Amino acid sequence: MRHESISQDIVVLRAVTRKYGAQVAVNAVDLNLRAGECVGLVGHNGAGKTTLIKMMLGLARPTSGDVQVLGVDPSAGAAALARRNLGYLPENVALHPSLTGVETLRFYARLKNQPVAGNAALLERVGIAAVANRRVGTYSKGMRQRLGLAQALLGNPRALLLDEPTTGLDPALRQNFYEIIGDLRRDGAMVLLSSHALAELEGQVDRVVVMNRGRKVADGGIAELRNIAAIRPRIRFRADRLESGAISGWSRTSDGQLERSCAEEEVAAILRSLPGSAQQIEILRPTLDELYAEFQKGAA
Repeated sequence: MRHESISQDIVVLRAVTRKYGAQVAVNAVDLNLRAGECVGLVGHNGAGKTTLIKMMLGLARPTSGDVQVLGVDPSAGAAALARRNLGYLPENVALHPSLTGVETLRFYARLKNQPVAGNAALLERVGIAAVANRRVGTYSKGMRQRLGLAQALLGNPRALLLDEPTTGLDPALRQNFYEIIGDLRRDGAMVLLSSHALAELEGQVDRVVVMNRGRKVADGGIAELRNIAAIRPRIRFRADRLESGAISGWSRTSDGQLERSCAEEEVAAILRSLPGSAQQIEILRPTLDELYAEFQKGAA
């Protein structure tokens, strides 16, 4: 069991810019990713998410600015040891179709200079032990994704960079995936999830980083992002009988419910003031999808 403090910075980016010719893929991004936290990285295609991950892996150098992963520049020759402590799952897992799952994981273990003794347990952990001796070419998309996750977990990495990790997984396997992520966080690992499945990230991540056209336009917990976006929560209820004047300030929805928006600090008082006949009371706070749309609109 690791005992790293959640305040320990695993990844630090300072004023990082990456250009490809005249195109600016990442523009002056500052970012800290800490031990024991799970961070969602969201943004449209071309927002700069994959370029950020490539720079964290040392596969691309910043045009300007500074990238530090586990205390070193990941693209430097002296960063080999730090890179062994990184686990990476790309969006499109490219695995040799002629190898079995067992052979594939053994290949990656040797590539990472890791013992193969724990491979069987790792295949069991990601849920593909039963098909581990089948050729990868016969695997479904979800099976390949889980085998890719197994290789990312080799060596108990201190940092995991996962690009669309739940693609091809059914709901039960997605739940299993997030249970694995929870174990890793409790063990002190930092997990970065780049994903388009925004609703899925709610309740699973500590923070969300929103990218737009290479810039970081928001960074914070869901509650903090709701406060920044200034989208007011809505209270909704149904009542068969209401006293005269009881619905002042409320509007009717298309299905006959009563609804009003308010500031977050007003929610408790409004709930206490609801009439005794109120039923099916709901508090509707903005979802991550709605927050994302608001930040994208503001950035534009």
